[in-house]
Amino acid sequence: MPDLGKYAVEVLAAYGVSLGLLAVVVLLSWRQSVRVRAALERIENNG
Repeated sequence: MPDLGKYAVEVLAAYGVSLGLLAVVVLLSWRQSVRVRAALERIENNG
């Protein structure tokens, strides 16, 4: 791990927040794809 000097806490916090937000975006995208896939299957089966 590189030496981050006196800004180590801020840099690591920024990495943590970025990874957390990325995880939220992935989770929401996955959840939406599951909903859309289910809706499409309902439409295809009833049509």
